[in-house]
Amino acid sequence: MTSARENTNGSGLPPVPSIPLTAESAAKIAGETSIGGLVRDATAHLSTLVRAEVELAKSEVAGEIRKGVKGSVYFIVALTVLLFSSFFFFFFGAELLDVWLPRWSAFLIVFGVMLLTAVLFALLGVRKLKKLRAPQRTIDSARDTVAAIRNRGEDR
Repeated sequence: MTSARENTNGSGLPPVPSIPLTAESAAKIAGETSIGGLVRDATAHLSTLVRAEVELAKSEVAGEIRKGVKGSVYFIVALTVLLFSSFFFFFFGAELLDVWLPRWSAFLIVFGVMLLTAVLFALLGVRKLKKLRAPQRTIDSARDTVAAIRNRGEDR
């Protein structure tokens, strides 16, 4: 059993409260004879389960959003190179190439270098964004919960 204070899953995610499934709680439930007590406990356990799944979803989605932001930084760099590149530096490069090449080819080479740089940063951004994945633990947990609720209803 994982308590709210310890996190044994090794994921580094914050711990979430768990439903107490110990022999003590089973003995306590067996000792209570009122239906109201059982309903109260079931409601508390369901509430804890829902809160735990919401916390898990939030932590997984937040991690994926951080990765997405990091990947989008490369797109920002690519746009910066395209829109705010140092005009005078590239103009200087074209004029320098003009010493050995025709003027039109010197400017075409400089444009090609600028375009290649922008494409490189865009590809780096795409590569980072492709690493995003769905919150698989939350999906699996929700499926398990639905299956457990359905199976519990069939046991009666």
